[in-house]
Amino acid sequence: MTEISADQATILVVDDTPANIDVLSEVLRPFYKVRAALSGEKALSIAVANPKPDMILLDVMMPGMDGLETCRRLKSNPATTSIPVIFVTAMSEEQDEERGLQMGAVDYVTKPISPSIVLARVKTHLALYRHNVELEKKVQERTEEVAQTRFEIIRRLGRAAEFRDNETGLHVIRMSHYSRIIAQAYSGYGEWSELVFNSAPMHDVGKIGVPDGILLKPGQLSPEEWEIMRQHPEIGANILGNNTHELMAMSCEIAMYHHEKWDGSGYPAKLIGENIPVSARVIAIADVFDALTTERPYKKSWTVSDAVQFVNDQSGKHFDPKLLECFNARFDDILQVKEKYAEEPSPFYRVR
Repeated sequence: MTEISADQATILVVDDTPANIDVLSEVLRPFYKVRAALSGEKALSIAVANPKPDMILLDVMMPGMDGLETCRRLKSNPATTSIPVIFVTAMSEEQDEERGLQMGAVDYVTKPISPSIVLARVKTHLALYRHNVELEKKVQERTEEVAQTRFEIIRRLGRAAEFRDNETGLHVIRMSHYSRIIAQAYSGYGEWSELVFNSAPMHDVGKIGVPDGILLKPGQLSPEEWEIMRQHPEIGANILGNNTHELMAMSCEIAMYHHEKWDGSGYPAKLIGENIPVSARVIAIADVFDALTTERPYKKSWTVSDAVQFVNDQSGKHFDPKLLECFNARFDDILQVKEKYAEEPSPFYRVR
């Protein structure tokens, strides 16, 4: 082994007998940083502190909380479960070793210790531990990369639908952020609100299947044309298909149900109230608010105050009253998004 280095591992030695700690410390200190605990309780408190030990050498027979219980608690705590534990004990029967390994220890060293064996076992298991940490890091990075790629595909497909409708794409950006803000107010800053944010761009993907003569018509649509336009939620759901992945599943339900209304007068399924997926109820508010406050070829943009008044007047009609409370509670954040992603009026900008 080499002399002490900047990236030196820290070993926590746990034993109720100070003399035993001294013996192990003398063996380990030329190569590692050593910390000590005289009880299982103290070992648990050190193990969760930062920086955490890289390995724990743990006596089994201790008063109060013995080594087996200490190990069990270490392995049941997500913050310490990955720290390798080597039992160091006078208990040398095969069943004792088996029980220790069942508790989650990686190895078993008997007393009186052999310094060379202790150092060899520590070196081996530290190398395995560091290898596993690096492997886990790489797996996590790869998982995040795949997730980010998937999210980007979703966003781009959503943008494709908007450009198909002669959109700039800022509508998708704004309403996605609005949706996340409402979702956060409803359920907190968790995975679900991020899922809403990443699924929201897919709400109008079904417009890809609407004929140009209807989608790009410069004037108001006839009743017959509206019937065709109203098929875009089902088209979108068919494009996305049945998928067990949570991102795709939510994207599909948003595409299918974002035009449903709380009172059952929406389309295509005429769902009522909480029968409408909550994700689609969130998107409905975000989508309509952005449509109202944006200029279109067939209308001027509404003032923010008029749009807010209209949206709130639709409580219990078009929109979920509880989600409207979330919209109002976080309205300052919504205005910040509106200002950040503002756009100049364009003769090509259109949403239906």
